[in-house]
Amino acid sequence: MLLYMSNSASEAQSTPLHSVSVAGVVVREDGKLLTIRRADNGAWELPGGVLELDETPEAGVRREVWEETGIHVEVDELTGVYKNTTRGIVALVFRCKPVGGEERASGESTAVTWFTPEEVVESMSEVYSIRLLDALDGAGPHVRSHDGKRLAPAR
Repeated sequence: MLLYMSNSASEAQSTPLHSVSVAGVVVREDGKLLTIRRADNGAWELPGGVLELDETPEAGVRREVWEETGIHVEVDELTGVYKNTTRGIVALVFRCKPVGGEERASGESTAVTWFTPEEVVESMSEVYSIRLLDALDGAGPHVRSHDGKRLAPAR
């Protein structure tokens, strides 16, 4: 993370700080989507996490998906940019293809499974399910903001 340094306290307080995360919408040939049940809150989400300073977004997606699910992926394309305005997190979401590995839980996930798009809508909160649905519609990349609970209205 690049931080702006200043001698002025007022300038430092007004400088926004953001975290960048990456996530993979992994789509199987049958159209099912790779999902995890998070260990920290029990919510179903797509695999992903914080982008390391020394890695490309694509490398970060490959690493995060493998760490959380045991699945190796090929990254296809950026499908969306999502900002959590409450927490200052910017998420880059990429559509991916599985290319190997076996599903397994990790320290960050208690379950790994493949959902249909309908199951995604039923099982995930809107701010996360929209990321998977956006990746399927072929009209991206989408740019959306949310407060952690609800999507911001389109402008």
